[in-house]
Amino acid sequence: MSNSIKIIPFGGVRENGKNMYAVEVDKQIFILDTGLKYPENELMGIDVVIPDWEYLREHKDRIVGVFLTHGHADSIGALPYFLMDFNVPVFGSEMTIALAKLAVKGHKEVKKFNDFHVVDAATAIDFNDVTVSFFQTTHTIPETLGVVIETSAGNIVYTGDFKFDQTATKGYQTDLARLAEIGSQGVLALLSDSAGAGITGISAREKDIGEYIKETFKYQNGRIIVASVASNIMRVQQIINAAVAVDRKLVLSGKDIEQIINTAMNLGKLKLPKGLLISMKEADKLEPNQVVILETGKMGEPIKSLQQIAGGDNPKLHLTDTDLVFVTTTPSYAQETEVQKTKDMIYRTGAEVKFISDDLNPSGHANQNDEQLMLNFMKPQYFIPIQGEYRLLDRHAELAEEVGIPADHIFIANKGDVLTYKNGEFHVGDHIDVGNTMIDGTGIGDIGNIVLRDRRVLSEDGIFVVVATIDRKKKKIVARPQITSRGFVFVKTNRQLMKQSADLVEKVVQENLDQKEFDWSHLKQDVREKLNRFLFDQTKRHPVILPVIMEINQHAKRKNKSKGEANKNGNNQNNNQKEKQPNHHRGGRGRGRKHEKQNAKAKK
Repeated sequence: MSNSIKIIPFGGVRENGKNMYAVEVDKQIFILDTGLKYPENELMGIDVVIPDWEYLREHKDRIVGVFLTHGHADSIGALPYFLMDFNVPVFGSEMTIALAKLAVKGHKEVKKFNDFHVVDAATAIDFNDVTVSFFQTTHTIPETLGVVIETSAGNIVYTGDFKFDQTATKGYQTDLARLAEIGSQGVLALLSDSAGAGITGISAREKDIGEYIKETFKYQNGRIIVASVASNIMRVQQIINAAVAVDRKLVLSGKDIEQIINTAMNLGKLKLPKGLLISMKEADKLEPNQVVILETGKMGEPIKSLQQIAGGDNPKLHLTDTDLVFVTTTPSYAQETEVQKTKDMIYRTGAEVKFISDDLNPSGHANQNDEQLMLNFMKPQYFIPIQGEYRLLDRHAELAEEVGIPADHIFIANKGDVLTYKNGEFHVGDHIDVGNTMIDGTGIGDIGNIVLRDRRVLSEDGIFVVVATIDRKKKKIVARPQITSRGFVFVKTNRQLMKQSADLVEKVVQENLDQKEFDWSHLKQDVREKLNRFLFDQTKRHPVILPVIMEINQHAKRKNKSKGEANKNGNNQNNNQKEKQPNHHRGGRGRGRKHEKQNAKAKK
C-alpha cells in the first residue's frame, strides 16, 4: 500500500534563500532545512526574514526532525527560531551541526538545546515505515549533503545546494556512484537547486578560483581587504592559501569569522599555518604590502560591513588610496542595489574595488549543465524546482523538459502550495497561508505590513505632529495647535504652511467640540483626513500625521456643600480677595496654572 505523501514549501521558492520544505509521509512530518534570507531593499530596518510556520504549530506532534543539508544561513539561519517553537531532533553532517550549534548558542531561549545528531553519506535512519538517508554533494562548505526520504511509493530527493566540480578536494566531492544508486531505486519526486539556472556557461572550478585569488594577491602592492561570507569555508581556505603564498599576514575582522574558523580548525576542515594570524594593532605596525584583512559582517554577510568601513564608521579600519577591496562573494540579486552603493562608497575613499564575479563565475550552485546532469542521475517521475526566483524556477523547468520530463509532471510551486500524492500521481491540492516572519532586533514577527508601510512613508514623506489642548466642558480650544515636522518640510522656510495647517486643525477641532455627541476617535480621524488632504494639495506628499489632543479639567473635583455653607464660604472668599488681592494676585495665577497642569491628560 502506497504512503500518503504531501510536499509543502515554506520558503525557498520564487525567492532567494529562506529554504525550508516539509515532507509529510502518512502522519510524520520531515523538515528539510530551516533557512533565512537577507531582506530586500524595501524591508526597511529588517535584519533578516525567516519562514512562517504557523501551519506546523497545529501539527507539532507529528514533526519527527529537522534535516539540514549544509551550514550556510540560507539553510540553518532560522533554526534557532524554529527550535523556540518545536523541540525536535536536528540532523546534519559534522560541520553543519557544529555551525548549527553556534547559531543556536547565540539565542538565550534555546542555547541549552542539545538534541543534535551527526550523520554522513553512509547513515540511514528508520522512522517506522520511512527511511531517511543522505548523499554527499559539492558546495562551498565541506560535508554538504542531499537528503533522501525513502517511501513505499518511491524516493523523495532533496538536493540542497550543489554543483559538480571534478577538481573538488576531499570533503567537497560529490558521490556520483551514490547518485546513480538513488536514481536506480526509483525517484518519485526531486526537489532540486535552481539558484544557478541562469548560468549558461561553465562555472569556475574551485581550483581555478584559488589560483585567481593568489594572482590577485601577488600583484597588489598595498593592503588587501578581502570581503567574504564567513561560512564559505572553501573560500576562506583559498584566501589563507593565497596569503601564505605571497608572504602576507592575515587579520580576521568580525566575530562570526573567528568563531567559524575556530570551529572548522577544531574539526580539521580548515588548515591554518601557525603564526599567520595577527591582530589589527599588529597589522598597523607592518607595511601595507604585508597585510591581508579578511572582512565579514553580521551573520557573515560582508556588504553592510564594507559600507561601514567606507563610510568611516569602523573605528579600527579606514580605507586609503593604496588599498584594494577584493569581494570574493557573489551577492544575491536582492542586494544588487546595495552592492552598487557599496562600490560607489569605496571608490569615494580612493581605494580600488575588485569583484571576483567580474572575471569568473564563482557560484557554489549548479549551472544549467549540472542541473540536467542531476536530472539524468535521478530520473524523477515528478520534478519540483526550488531555491530561486520565479524566472530561475521556470528556466529549470525548461531544462527538465529538455531531458524528457513531461511538462505536466513539473510543478513551479509557491509558498504554501500543498503537493499531494494520491491515486498514483502528484497534484496541487490545498493551499495554506505562508507568509514571512521578519526579525528586527529582538522582535520576532512583530513587524508586519502596516509597520513596514509606516516606515516606508516615514522614509519618503516624514512625520507631521499636531498638538492641541481643549476644554471639552467649555467646548473651546485652550491653546492654539502646535505643529512639529520631521522629514517633511523645513519649518523655517514654510511658516505659512505651518500657520495654515494650525488654522485648519483649530477649525476641525472646534467643529467636533460643537457637535452634540463628542467622540475622541472621530476627532483624531477627522484631523488626519482633512490635514492629509490639505498637505497633499500643497506639497503632493503624504506624511505620517500624528494628532495629539490634550484635555484639561477632565478630573476637576466638586465639593458637595449646603447652600448656606457655600454662600458663607463664598462671602468670606470674596472679602478675603478684596482685602488681599494686591499682595497675592501673582501667586494666585501661579497656583491656578499649576492646578490646570495637574488636571491635564493627553489623548493620543
